[in-house]
Amino acid sequence: MISFGTLSLLLFILAVVFVFKTINVVPQQHAWVVERLGKYHATLGPGLNIVVPFVDRVAYKHVLKEIPLDVPPQVCITRDNTQLQVDGILYFQVTDPMRASYGSSNYLAAITQLAQTTLRSVIGKMELDKTFEERDHINTAIVNAIDESAANWGVKVLRYEIKDLTPPKEILHAMQAQITAEREKRALIAASEGRQQEQINIASGERQASIARSEGEKQAAINRAEGQAAAILSIATATAEALRRTAGAIREPGGLDAVNLKVAEQYVNAFSNLAKTNNSIIVPANLSDISGMIASAMKVVNFQQKPPSGA
Repeated sequence: MISFGTLSLLLFILAVVFVFKTINVVPQQHAWVVERLGKYHATLGPGLNIVVPFVDRVAYKHVLKEIPLDVPPQVCITRDNTQLQVDGILYFQVTDPMRASYGSSNYLAAITQLAQTTLRSVIGKMELDKTFEERDHINTAIVNAIDESAANWGVKVLRYEIKDLTPPKEILHAMQAQITAEREKRALIAASEGRQQEQINIASGERQASIARSEGEKQAAINRAEGQAAAILSIATATAEALRRTAGAIREPGGLDAVNLKVAEQYVNAFSNLAKTNNSIIVPANLSDISGMIASAMKVVNFQQKPPSGA
């Protein structure tokens, strides 16, 4: 027979097992699916949960966090019949634990396969150059296509990112040659534009310098003309003032005698200077011409002094 101590030990073990089977602690951001007698019963949320031992069992455990899923690389054919190896990464999240448990036998494999087939379809509609330029369009198209189907699996596809696009080596060499040619073309264009701008700047500078020189010459000519005009005006003013003073001096007593004497001196000096220019001595044929010249000069002076008749 079983002793009382052994029976107590068995009951204690059964009690511990019963407690462990009854109490379940679910971590944060997790969800456990419970089946009762093989049929879906409930979804346990984070915290302390109680189930019926030996009747209920935790069939599936899901993580509700955002999960990155690496999509294996595959070869895609572009619209211009170029092979392109593409690999990416998919981010998804379980939103319905019950559907994630019973909607698909393996939703991870289903999402991966759907991402690959959708990627091949999207790449096949584009040319090679467009695949590098429109990564955002490819990512959006894949997310929209997968998310529509993944809703039946209790999964929400958040985003898809292409990690790498690898064309064949021949295409890479051709693309590199094209890039080099484009850069050389841009360099030549930049150099020609620089030379063109340099010529424009030089021509503009020469034009400005020519205008500045012409303006300077113009101002200099104006200044010379104004100086000459001022000089002529000053000479004329001085001459007029001298004539006025001479006329005033003649009108004074003894002025005519001084004029006679001055005219005679200038006449004699003129003959004297003329005689010095040659080796011969020049003497007037008629010495009375001196007195005649003086008399003629005095008539002019007397005529200028007399007012006109009728004045």
